[in-house]
Amino acid sequence: MTIVREPIWDDAPATKLQGFFRHITQFLSSLGWAARILSISIFYFPSVIVRKDSRSQLFNQLYITGIRTLPVITVVSLFTGMILALQVGLELRRFNQEIYLGAAVMISLIREMAPFSCGMCLAACVGSAIAAELGTMKVNDEVAALEIMSISPIRYLASPRILALVFMAPLLGFFCCIIGTVGGGVVGVTQLGVDFEQYMASAISIADTKDLFVGLLKALVFGIVIGTVSVSEGFGTEVGATGVGRSTQRSVIVSFLLILMLGYMITRVCYR
Repeated sequence: MTIVREPIWDDAPATKLQGFFRHITQFLSSLGWAARILSISIFYFPSVIVRKDSRSQLFNQLYITGIRTLPVITVVSLFTGMILALQVGLELRRFNQEIYLGAAVMISLIREMAPFSCGMCLAACVGSAIAAELGTMKVNDEVAALEIMSISPIRYLASPRILALVFMAPLLGFFCCIIGTVGGGVVGVTQLGVDFEQYMASAISIADTKDLFVGLLKALVFGIVIGTVSVSEGFGTEVGATGVGRSTQRSVIVSFLLILMLGYMITRVCYR
């Protein structure tokens, strides 16, 4: 696949209606471009696992996605659980129902906040790095060099990064849930006077298999979205350092918006 984007119009639209339709056309073009990259990347997934050069890329991306983001994800998920426990616990205290603090924190984390926090961290830490790296390679003609050597940039560059996010996003989402629950327990014990064993018993009793699968599904979808958006923006980078900056910015913004919208849609479908 040749990494070529559709040319951008340089002339200003004559009317507002023409400008509106131009934006719609550019949006649909970008959507088709991202879908094309994702479909070809999925086609190359077996090759990434089998081929030695692509497998080394995959292991490197797994390390970058999973291990190097752990400090940030740990801090974010810990304070997310602590904030949830403090806010919910203060309201439960008004009704003398602090015993349900663990259940409230767990259900909030496992359904929504854990995959959401994980997705935001991955978009900011990993997605932006992917867009900047691939954008720099595009500007420096390294992507074109791969094509000249008959090496598919999708197989060699895109597939390992998307596959790494597919593997690691659900695991990191589950990790966020555990750390957030522990953080909520710390707040419950130190500031709300809740027994830690009672807190954990309440949290475990409310956790349902469906809630776990929905949370993992959200994290998986978020990982696919972040990888696809970041790779497509990186490959679509315009010439110059400014183009790299714009691609990185767009990848983070679009990933954030899609995480919010898709998170709501999945919840709406799964909990009718």
